[in-house]
Amino acid sequence: MSDVAQTVASGGLLLAALIAFAAGVLSFLSPCVLPLAPGYLSYVTGLTGAEIAEGGAGRRSRVFVGSLLFVLGFSIVFVSYGLLFGGLGSLLLQYQDVIMRVLGVVVIVMGLAFMGLIPGLQREWRMHRIPSYSLWGAPILGILFGLGWTPCIGPTLTVVQTLAFSEASAARGAILSFVYCLGLGLPFVLLGLAFRYAAGTLSWVREHYALIMRIGGGMLVVIGVLLVTGVWSDVTVWMRTLAPGFETPL
Repeated sequence: MSDVAQTVASGGLLLAALIAFAAGVLSFLSPCVLPLAPGYLSYVTGLTGAEIAEGGAGRRSRVFVGSLLFVLGFSIVFVSYGLLFGGLGSLLLQYQDVIMRVLGVVVIVMGLAFMGLIPGLQREWRMHRIPSYSLWGAPILGILFGLGWTPCIGPTLTVVQTLAFSEASAARGAILSFVYCLGLGLPFVLLGLAFRYAAGTLSWVREHYALIMRIGGGMLVVIGVLLVTGVWSDVTVWMRTLAPGFETPL
C-alpha cells in the first residue's frame, strides 16, 4: 500500500475524512450554494443556462473544464486552511486537549447557526466582484468563493478545520480539506454535465431545505459534543486499535 493510501486508511483520519466529505456534500446542498450553482456555471463557462442544458460535445467540454477550474480555485483556499490548522495542531500538541474542547464548543455554535437558531451568524459575507465571462476567470471566481463567508459553508468548514487541528499534521489537515473539496466540488461538476436532467433533483432539494439544514446542523452539533467530551479522541484511538501495530507515515 502506498504512503498516501496508508495515511488515508488510518482509523482516525478515515473517520474524519468521511465526515469531511459529508460536510462538503452538505455545503453544496445548502440554500447558500445550490441555488447559486447554475449562475456560477454560467460565469465560469460563458454559457447561458439554456446553452448548458442543450449540451453538445463542445459545450460539455467547456462546462467540464470551467467547473473543474472553479473547484480548483476554492480547493486552493480550503487546502491552505487545512495545512494551517493541521500545522497549528502539531505545534500546540501539548495544549491540544483543551483547545479541542474549546473548538468543540465553537462547532456546536456553528451547528446551531447552520440550523438557523443563531440569527447573528446567518449574515453573509462574500466578495461580490465577479470576473468576466471566461474560462480564465473560473479559478479566480473559485478563489473568491473560497475566501467568502456564508452561513452554510462556514459552519461545515469549521468542523473540517477542527478535525484537521485534531490530526496535528499539516499533511493530514490538507488531506481532510481536499476531501471536503471533493464533497463540495464533485456535485458541482456533475450538475454541469447533467444540467438538463437535474431539474427534478434540484426542485426536491429546494423543497426540503429546512430538513437538510436541521439534519446537517444536528450532525455538526453531535460532532461538537464528541469533541467537547473527549469522546472523539477515544473513538479515533479505538479505530486505530482495529489495526494493531499499524503506523502511518504522516
